[in-house]
Amino acid sequence: MNLPVRIETKYIRKSSPNINVYYPLVTNLHHPAVEKKINADIIHVLNQLLIVQGFYNELLVEMVGTYEIKTNERGVLSLSLTVYSFAGGAHGHTITRSLTFDVKTGKQYVLSELFKQDSNYVKTLSEMINKKMVEWDAPLIEDFTQIRTDQDFYIADHSLVIYFQLYELTPYAYGFPYFPISIKDLEGIIREGGILEKMLPF
Repeated sequence: MNLPVRIETKYIRKSSPNINVYYPLVTNLHHPAVEKKINADIIHVLNQLLIVQGFYNELLVEMVGTYEIKTNERGVLSLSLTVYSFAGGAHGHTITRSLTFDVKTGKQYVLSELFKQDSNYVKTLSEMINKKMVEWDAPLIEDFTQIRTDQDFYIADHSLVIYFQLYELTPYAYGFPYFPISIKDLEGIIREGGILEKMLPF
């Protein structure tokens, strides 16, 4: 189960309003129940995004949905779903959400589940991100204190990438602020037997 899982692209298309949404589903897993659970989680988050972005809004002009596979190896699948919508005004709005799975069990992980229970992962990650912010020198909408306990993240290569939504941290023009953190640098607080441990460099 350490091999990449097969990903199939599905889509939702409408001409009026102009809707083109592409999303992934996993196929050919050894355990149908696990495959069904992973796909149900993906569809659930996609539906949430579509509703928030105005899929049923009569004023909707355009909607574009895309996805990116961030990790698909070592029994870990991490992906991002992104939906842009425009319903008039100066510009549209984009939201991205990420999901990270153990493809052997189908479990979807939230940020807190990546770390040991007694670890102050919020403080550790926040301090690392704060240092990167100083180097980045981007204007902040308000002073950064710490990440949320359920902050958005995905896994890519040997990094845990923490990110913020538009307007959550910086002005719109700066896009999504992404902060990659080496999993090796988190080795002391990651959960033993967890998915971050699987992604440590050999």
